[in-house]
Amino acid sequence: MNNIRVTKIFNFETAHALFGYEGKCKNIHGHSYKLCVTILGQPIDEKNHPELGMVLDFGDLKKIVNRTIVDRLDHAILLNENTEHKVLGLHLSKQGHKVIFTDYQPTCENMLIDFAQKLQKELPENISLVKLKLYETENSYGEWIASDNIQ
Repeated sequence: MNNIRVTKIFNFETAHALFGYEGKCKNIHGHSYKLCVTILGQPIDEKNHPELGMVLDFGDLKKIVNRTIVDRLDHAILLNENTEHKVLGLHLSKQGHKVIFTDYQPTCENMLIDFAQKLQKELPENISLVKLKLYETENSYGEWIASDNIQ
């Protein structure tokens, strides 16, 4: 078997606030996120195929990740809709701000779970999502690894 992992890196700016948290992150603040998406598959071996030798064209992976995550979250604020932040978010939306309501506390960890679920649905059947790494700051990140989540 000739399975190969390929990774593409994405950058986006997103704000969030953690409702009920006792530290600084209870306040609205933003991050320059860096998302590393790693997939696994076998390179195409059909001699006349335009993507011969590729697991998945990097451009196709870019389109999937941008459509599913980056374009949606870039320059938005994430707020937990199950908290009092919903009122704040509705007010900000009425003022023209890009607000994304989540059904979870918008931590790096929960964002990774959300991203993994969304991306797995969008990838071609012959491609597996094996790893996501989300940098919240230059030296702080979380990872979602498929093998850690096998039931």
